[in-house]
Amino acid sequence: MLNGKKIIVVLPAYNAARTLEQTYREIPLDLVDDVVLVDDASRDDTVELAKKIGIRHVIVHESNKGYGGNQKSCYDKAVELGGDIVIMLHPDYQYTPRLIPAMASIIANGIYPVVLGSRILGRGAKKGGMPVYKYYFNRMLTFIQNLLIGEKLSEYHTGYRAFSGEVLQKINYRLNSNDFVFDNQMLSQIFMAGFEIAEVTCPTKYFEEASSINFRRSVKYGLGVLSTSVKHFLHKHNLLRNRIYSII
Repeated sequence: MLNGKKIIVVLPAYNAARTLEQTYREIPLDLVDDVVLVDDASRDDTVELAKKIGIRHVIVHESNKGYGGNQKSCYDKAVELGGDIVIMLHPDYQYTPRLIPAMASIIANGIYPVVLGSRILGRGAKKGGMPVYKYYFNRMLTFIQNLLIGEKLSEYHTGYRAFSGEVLQKINYRLNSNDFVFDNQMLSQIFMAGFEIAEVTCPTKYFEEASSINFRRSVKYGLGVLSTSVKHFLHKHNLLRNRIYSII
């Protein structure tokens, strides 16, 4: 705990056996109260390894529900366990678990209710080997999103995120897509609900075992991101209402 706040780390896993243990060993378990792993019908031994290394809460999807569907199960379980601070960490070791204390501290001290680990602040993305097309794709999308949403994030596309329990219990994330655009829908909901978001500089690693979507999926994701931002703009200005912004 930190300032009496229960901290839960959630790991949305898919074929993560090669990097799971390394990721888990760097989680500061003296600070984190619980770890939840949701396996999205992996074809390797992710589940067996998770249990072997001591992860207490392992949820298994019998069929693949997608990245967004995986996160829904992660957050549902974290809320059920009474998490005051919930941190999503990819088990592919692309993001360092060593930032957990810093991200949790920002929420625990009531500074911001949401924290993103940004690869774009500083030189984390390029230094870590982010493909050139993905870097510029990220920058272009973020620029357009900031214009439409009316915010000023360095990026909307990081998978390293920390939330207060209040945020997860207020926004209706269950109405979001089960695909990768879930991440952007969630940030849109958070801003629409009036919450502020902080960012911390985050190094990242791109290597063979790290998860990454191909160019075709990236284009589909980009179109989904633009669609989400337009819907945010229309809803915000009372031009076209969208039910994903309903408050729980």
